[in-house]
Amino acid sequence: MREMSDLHSIEEVDLFIDEHRLIFLYISRTNCSVCHALLPQVKEMMTKYPEIELAHVNADYLEEIAGHLSIFTVPVLLLYVDGKETIREARFVQIEQLDRKLNRIYEMNT
Repeated sequence: MREMSDLHSIEEVDLFIDEHRLIFLYISRTNCSVCHALLPQVKEMMTKYPEIELAHVNADYLEEIAGHLSIFTVPVLLLYVDGKETIREARFVQIEQLDRKLNRIYEMNT
């Protein structure tokens, strides 16, 4: 299972997006049962994509992330390629479908 960097400010989020070519953000809240159930599945899936940098943002501690990234629910899973958002999945995520999308983009960009 892959580990994720924890980001604690808008500046850290923006810098993380700018510094890496392929990044995956997982945005959750502390008391979100869906968030906690999905996270291990996402970490396991991401072992197939070693070139993608992973980060986690807890929206309870960084409330302004909602406005900054136009987030209306959690969890939100975002993939950025060269600083541009290419995948956005929210709330009830189908892992198999997300994996297919990631694989397609990963193959084109690595």
